[in-house]
Amino acid sequence: MRFHLNSVLVSLLCTFSYCLTANAESSDLPAEKSSPMLAVVEQGEPAVIEADRLEGKKGKQLEATGNAHLSKGDQTIRADKLLYFQDTQDIHAQGSVQVRKGGQLISADWMRYIELTRDIDAQGSVELEEAGSKMAGPYLRLNMDTNIGTMDQPTFFLGENDARGSAQVLHIHDKQHFTLDKASYTTCPAGNQDWVLRVDELGIDKSRQVGTAHHAWIEFKGVPILYSPWMDFPLNDQRKSGFLSPIFGGTVNGGSELTLPYYWNITANHDATIAPRYMLKRGLMLNNEFRYMEPNYIGEVHVDSLFHDELTNDRRSLFSLKHSHNINARLSGQINFNRVSDDNYFRDLANEVNATSQANLLREGVLNYNRGWWEMNARAQLYQTLQDPAAPIVAPYKRLPEVKINAQKIKYGANLDFEGEFVDFSHSSLPNGRRLVLNPGISYPLLSSDAYYVTPKIALHSTQYVMGLNNTSALVNSSRTLPILSVDSGLVLEREWKRFGKEYVQTLEPRAFYVYIPYRNQNLIPNFDSAPADFNFTQIFAENRFSGSDRVGDANQVTLAMTSRLLEQGNGQERLRVMLGERFSFTAPQVNLTAPATTLNKSDILLAASGRVTNSWSLDSEIQFDPNQSHTQRYNFSAKYRPEAGKALNLGYRFLRSTLRQVDISTQWPLSNRWHGVGRWNYSLQEGQILEAMAGFEYNQSCWALRLVAQRFTTATQQSNVGFFVQLELNDMVKMGSDPLSMLRQSVPGYVKLNDKTSVNP
Repeated sequence: MRFHLNSVLVSLLCTFSYCLTANAESSDLPAEKSSPMLAVVEQGEPAVIEADRLEGKKGKQLEATGNAHLSKGDQTIRADKLLYFQDTQDIHAQGSVQVRKGGQLISADWMRYIELTRDIDAQGSVELEEAGSKMAGPYLRLNMDTNIGTMDQPTFFLGENDARGSAQVLHIHDKQHFTLDKASYTTCPAGNQDWVLRVDELGIDKSRQVGTAHHAWIEFKGVPILYSPWMDFPLNDQRKSGFLSPIFGGTVNGGSELTLPYYWNITANHDATIAPRYMLKRGLMLNNEFRYMEPNYIGEVHVDSLFHDELTNDRRSLFSLKHSHNINARLSGQINFNRVSDDNYFRDLANEVNATSQANLLREGVLNYNRGWWEMNARAQLYQTLQDPAAPIVAPYKRLPEVKINAQKIKYGANLDFEGEFVDFSHSSLPNGRRLVLNPGISYPLLSSDAYYVTPKIALHSTQYVMGLNNTSALVNSSRTLPILSVDSGLVLEREWKRFGKEYVQTLEPRAFYVYIPYRNQNLIPNFDSAPADFNFTQIFAENRFSGSDRVGDANQVTLAMTSRLLEQGNGQERLRVMLGERFSFTAPQVNLTAPATTLNKSDILLAASGRVTNSWSLDSEIQFDPNQSHTQRYNFSAKYRPEAGKALNLGYRFLRSTLRQVDISTQWPLSNRWHGVGRWNYSLQEGQILEAMAGFEYNQSCWALRLVAQRFTTATQQSNVGFFVQLELNDMVKMGSDPLSMLRQSVPGYVKLNDKTSVNP
């Protein structure tokens, strides 16, 4: 706090203004009309006083009038009028008083500063500001050294979340610790008291960013809705142990339910959530989540248990472990293990569509080794299959183990690549066996630029099989080696195009892809993981028309495609993309999994169009047309309308001949100034049933939101469940009820949380 004026600085100040060094021997100062004026007082710690007018009396006082400014150490005082008493070093300030020390600002109508004790007495519209927060009241007494003081009848404003409040008395213990008696708190704007947190005693610890409340209750619309004799809470986004908001809800399968989660912040890198969930029809369920994060590994564990299901008289449980570990710079591993007690676990106990649709729960361990240009991973993989009695499925093969090697390197302009795989397939009822795949390849770009390219490639696909148990078809050990030749080529043409007052760049991108693979009879080769690949714009440029490695389709074919894009010239944004493609075979393909060898030389025609038609409308569509039978095989259509945040309309239709016809409509739309509607209707025309139906309302006030949502979703064949969500959210305070937000984001693409400022006003 010591402050020494450099003599050179004092000389310069004296040159440009009236300079006086006041001490015990000084004489009276005459009133001076010129401005600005400056005095340096050197009794004790030096102080610099500036004002429009200075008047002094020998050894007694110094009076500064008009834009008066006193600086002493890291403290400054501004006022319309300052009286400095030399004998006591007290300061009286009057009119628009402001005191600054460090990052703290105090303003008042009148203030007395006692130099010996460093106390401040401030009266009349007193305000105390620091770090974006402000306290205001009629009276403040504060020690500037210890920062200990009190303020009567304070009102406070917090800049972080626009919160405000009041209290009877504010006790300032230091810059980091405060106590408020009979306090109230809300994030509602001035003049709005829709909800208020009332506290008998509220302690603020800014060093730990923790608040502690004694005898706290929340009033909503003047009605107490939540009480706690004691609670502590974080003042920012940091994690803090304690009870979270209770969750109220219910489903048809489980009845009304209540969940009371407790969050345990174990350490900075470890936490847990313990959530007892009581379902009226089924009983008490305990949901537990544990998360951990260290420099070299991260993971989470879920352990849920329904000790006694009153409907089934069984114990129901879930265990899930996900762990990722970086052993060193090259070696890493993952574990993903999931288990439930019975096939109906998710159908009975889950309250979200994505959970009830799970059929195969993954259990695998993976070890990865990376050397830059080549990598290897070893995997042990199996599944728990949850059967629906009305629609049973075949369980996947176990891979115990699976080892893959991938390598890629550029040498003398050529791209050398290699794919290798060894898998031991095991199954309780299907044929077992081991498979080795070796697939080296080399490609060389004959032409390569931004406007055109021609890249030939040659590869060798070699596969060997050793059969094992359950070989009921008496398949023999076998091998297959096939050369694969391909040539990929393309061209990019551009032109400038001006339409509707805007400048665009239109592209025309023809592409030709040729593949030759000789025919081999593969009927006596087992099929562990192959299936016809989905026919789309990615697959028509693939060498093999089957997924997996057990079938390699013969080919003497060329794929021709054309893509045209419309790009905004200023920012390159893609406004429209149109694609057309078809595959032509010079010889009819013979390898087939599901039907006799075909004699067709033309594939289906693919046509796709997508883009952002306007700033609000975007479209996405794809059609697969069969020219051999002159009918549409498949088409998907979706349109999205997003005029502004809080307005979303999604329209979709999916068609697959003889298999699938689905309509999907979802929306979030304003109904009035405060009310919004949300809904989704996903209906299968093929099966004549609703896959998912959801409807609800949201009311968004300036400092709170109410959500009322009902959802019906299919859990299994001819089975469905209905869930109800009622949630009251008090902004930046608490959420009460069942939370529908994750379901709304999943069911309504483009959904926006209306009271989230970052989402509505990004």
